[in-house]
Amino acid sequence: MGLFKERKPRPFNHPYIYVDERKEKLKKLEEDAKRELGMLPERKIDPAKDIRGKFVEGTKHLKRRKESGKKPISAGILIVIIGVLIYIWHYLATGSWSF
Repeated sequence: MGLFKERKPRPFNHPYIYVDERKEKLKKLEEDAKRELGMLPERKIDPAKDIRGKFVEGTKHLKRRKESGKKPISAGILIVIIGVLIYIWHYLATGSWSF
């Protein structure tokens, strides 16, 4: 019985098909050499912008929002709208404007 001897699942193995590793290594080596000689500016890494940019690039709706320039509704406006809706609902339920 397989009660005490459970088989382990196969490990994840994802070989890249369309990637030329040699070409990427040569490109990185060339870029590093140019940076050492001063032909290219030093690379400044800002992790906050790097990570945030990756999330925006990964989804279509965030790209569209960024391109349109619209901002989401703030929490204060949302609370005011909910309060007005509750006030209207109270009027419809009781028939009076006072609480």
